[in-house]
Amino acid sequence: MGEKSGKSCAAKAGKSSALPRAVYERELYRLQTELVKLQEWIRREGVRLVVVFEGRDAAGKGGAIQRVAEHLNPRLARTVALPRPTERERTQWYFQRYCAHLPAAGEITLFDRSWYNRAGVEHVMGFCTDEEHERFLRQCPVFERMLVEDGILLLKYWFSVSDAVQEQRFRRRLEDPTRRWKLSPMDLESITRWEAYSRAKDEMFERTDISEARWHVVESDDKRKARINMIAHLLSAVPYRKLPRAPLSLPERPPSSGYRRPPRDLQSYVPDHATSLLRAASPDTKG
Repeated sequence: MGEKSGKSCAAKAGKSSALPRAVYERELYRLQTELVKLQEWIRREGVRLVVVFEGRDAAGKGGAIQRVAEHLNPRLARTVALPRPTERERTQWYFQRYCAHLPAAGEITLFDRSWYNRAGVEHVMGFCTDEEHERFLRQCPVFERMLVEDGILLLKYWFSVSDAVQEQRFRRRLEDPTRRWKLSPMDLESITRWEAYSRAKDEMFERTDISEARWHVVESDDKRKARINMIAHLLSAVPYRKLPRAPLSLPERPPSSGYRRPPRDLQSYVPDHATSLLRAASPDTKG
């Protein structure tokens, strides 16, 4: 189950038909509208939904999570991206700190990387022992079966990216000051350990792709297609239905009772930087 690699993959990616932006945005809006309906069903029915996003660095997980959560109620749909464990957390049962972020009734938890860190980066980079890695692979199916048996809906997505496309995205991050934070020394190290990560992922799939919680692979060389495909699958995997909502209407404003706003010069306003840009761009501006 190794990832696609080599120049042939890059050639195929270039020849494949890209999803036009207008088509993408129209379908994304439709899917996001359905996600709002899904969340309302989850809230009213007291359902608990966990979605795990995994994959290589620069595979597009973050962008997909952003589109899933964009129009959801942040009080009920939370994205969890945990930092490296503290010294205290290192002494806990491995799954313990993830359990603290599992949803309650009516909630959605989106894991931007999850307990599968141990099967991937920790194992490949030597941050855990072989014994800890093996224990994880034995316990993970048991842990996930317990979640499902308790009524949690668990969906797991692996974003698959080719080595050629991953390198292109890394280079864009190097050149874009707004994206540099996304690129760490460990990300760059992953380039030299491509096959090690492939072997780790293959073993992870073999040991944790269980009937109660299957792995769903998202081809992500094309980010637009990946987002559309992933969200459409999520919606198809949850048996939600549109629930009737009480009609709402704006009330009429009551007549004024004599309130007067304090003088504006008594308050401190943010400078109008936007208007200064318009003036600078005006063809009538001299200089």
